[in-house]
Amino acid sequence: METRKPLVWVGSTLDDLRDFPAAAQRTLGYALHIAQLGRKHPDAKPLKGFGGAGVLEVVEDHDGDTYRLVYTVRLGERLYALHAFQKKSRRGTATPRKEMDLVRRRLQEAELIHEAWLKGRSTK
Repeated sequence: METRKPLVWVGSTLDDLRDFPAAAQRTLGYALHIAQLGRKHPDAKPLKGFGGAGVLEVVEDHDGDTYRLVYTVRLGERLYALHAFQKKSRRGTATPRKEMDLVRRRLQEAELIHEAWLKGRSTK
């Protein structure tokens, strides 16, 4: 049996994902499950601007709309889901600046959550 990394939802990511159509939820949820097992879903790609493959994005097209989920595997034993959003811009495939800024803030929040978790583990 494979070991699954715990999944930590940052900010409103879980609620945002729950607002997606069921088919998009299944695909993106499965991508997180695969990441929890230490593997990479075929549709998961490094998000540009974060230096390597530590922050990944999964894109799911459904009924003419595009849904995205961003998560990080760079924090050791835990997986952090950082952002889930519907891309509304019809210009290009780049992630909008507003969304990138939110991912950066949530990555910082995830790092703080992870530090606190590590500190709590070391005091037991």
